[in-house]
Amino acid sequence: MLNSRRKAALAAIAAALTIAAPVHAQDNPGPIAIHGNKQTFEIAPVLLAAEKFYPGEASVKMGGIPNLVGEPIIPGFGEEGVADVATHAETQALRYSVRHPDLRIILNVSQGLYRILARRSAGIEEIADLKGKRIVTVAPTSAGYFLQRMLQSAGLNFADVQIVALPSGTPLSGMPAMLAKGDVDAVVIWEPESENAAQVLGDDLTEFHGDGVYAEYFNLNSTAGNLADPAKRTKIVAFVRAVMDAAEEVRRDPAEAQKLVEMAGGFPADQVERSWKHHAFPASYPADMLDVLVTEEQWLAAQDKRNPRSREELAKLIDTSVYEEAMALGR
Repeated sequence: MLNSRRKAALAAIAAALTIAAPVHAQDNPGPIAIHGNKQTFEIAPVLLAAEKFYPGEASVKMGGIPNLVGEPIIPGFGEEGVADVATHAETQALRYSVRHPDLRIILNVSQGLYRILARRSAGIEEIADLKGKRIVTVAPTSAGYFLQRMLQSAGLNFADVQIVALPSGTPLSGMPAMLAKGDVDAVVIWEPESENAAQVLGDDLTEFHGDGVYAEYFNLNSTAGNLADPAKRTKIVAFVRAVMDAAEEVRRDPAEAQKLVEMAGGFPADQVERSWKHHAFPASYPADMLDVLVTEEQWLAAQDKRNPRSREELAKLIDTSVYEEAMALGR
């Protein structure tokens, strides 16, 4: 009798341990589909995580939040397919979440440390001198929001400058060329075209950094539905852990990640090396994420001619639980 009771007790303990046992980073949770802009350097930890750290099969395709929420892909910046997770700057998470409130920001992968690159010979010595000047940027993106924040710091806004759009069909690499030809006085864009613009100007460069004003938050996103699915959640948590581990390696030794960025985006090695310092790779959850969303929402709502969402509504877009679970996994 004692022996059978002991066996029953041991079996109960074993069952409880089985139920409570966490998923370890080395367990294979199954294949995961990732979509992100492979023409940005911010994606480096995601590429490295898929290549080296995720314990299952991980595919990274061109795209972003549209692949996550069933929206049409962005022409020239997307491949067809359904994503489990997708990268994008916080600007686009705010835009798409108006129609898709189940969108969730689950990790800040990287930060783009944006700059304004301006021509000194055009009379630009300080931000206020941008008034009336021609500036090429992509206005509906994080680069456009950065420009607006920088202009505001000098008492200006978009109406005080001439926003120049890229001609239809012209790639982002055309921006430095426009600066070189004198078609514009300043460039505001992410890397490497920002650094390429600086190289074009040489000694004629005036540079305005966004330190303390704004940094782009390049995030990993999913949906409430995906996170509520136990099988998908297991994969997503494991991938977030993999991105965190990859980012640690990127901060310590970026060589392998830089090679992946070169291959994925078709960038020359010297461009990657020169531009790398204009990024940060925290793979964490910044304490000011909600503050950033609240401030940026005001700008986006005015552009889209809608009422801004409240702080309480925007707080629902942030899900820190995946990050917390990934922290508990260990490397």
